[in-house]
Amino acid sequence: MELSAAKNASKKVVVFDYGFGNVRSAERALARTGAEVEITRDYDKAMNADGLLVPGVGAFAACMQGLKEARGDWIVGRRLAGGRPVMGICVGMQILFARGIEHGVETEGLDEWPGSVEPLQAEIVPHMGWNTVDTPAGSQLFAGLDADARFYFVHSYAVHDWSLEVVNPAMRAPLVTWSTHGKPFVAAVENGALWATQFHPEKSGDAGAQLLNNWIGTL
Repeated sequence: MELSAAKNASKKVVVFDYGFGNVRSAERALARTGAEVEITRDYDKAMNADGLLVPGVGAFAACMQGLKEARGDWIVGRRLAGGRPVMGICVGMQILFARGIEHGVETEGLDEWPGSVEPLQAEIVPHMGWNTVDTPAGSQLFAGLDADARFYFVHSYAVHDWSLEVVNPAMRAPLVTWSTHGKPFVAAVENGALWATQFHPEKSGDAGAQLLNNWIGTL
C-alpha cells in the first residue's frame, strides 16, 4: 500500500457534493489510497480533476433533481465525452441508467446506459449487509480481490437486466459484475472512462479499499 500511496499522491479526485451522498466517508476512503481528495460542486474543479466520484443515497428522483441543480448532469456528460474518468456509487450508479421507477413513478436518468432501476425482487427489502459478487474476466476494478470478497450493500432498487449492445467490434464491451438478492442484479460496471458500483466500497473494509485503489490507479 505504501508504493500505491506514493504513486497515487499525484492524483486529484473530486467527490461531487450535490447534497445526496456520504461525501465524508468517500473522502476518507479515497484519501487512504494516497490521492488528493476534495469535496466540492465547483464546476472547474470537477471538470479538471483526474477522477470524479459521484456518490448517492436516497431516492432516484431526488438525486437526479439535486444533480441537475448542481449542473452535475452536464459535468458528467462533458467529462465522459472527453474520456475523463467518472465513478458512481450506489444511487450515484443508478442515475447513470436511462430511468428509475419508484412507487410507479418514472424519472429520467443520465442515460449513459440503457435500462431501468426498479424495485428489488426479494422477500427481504432493503438489501442491507454484506454480499459476494460475480466478476467478469479481465476486470480492473476487482483486480487482486478474491472471488469470495464481500461488499456492503444498502439498497431497495437495482437494475436486473443489462441490455447495452456494442455494435463496433473495435470497442471493448462493458464489463458487468452481478450479485444476487432474490434475483440477480447489476452490482458494478466498467465501461471505458465510466465505472460504477451498487455497493458502497467506502464501507466495505479492505476489499473496498483495494477496489478504490484500483480505480485511482487507472487515473
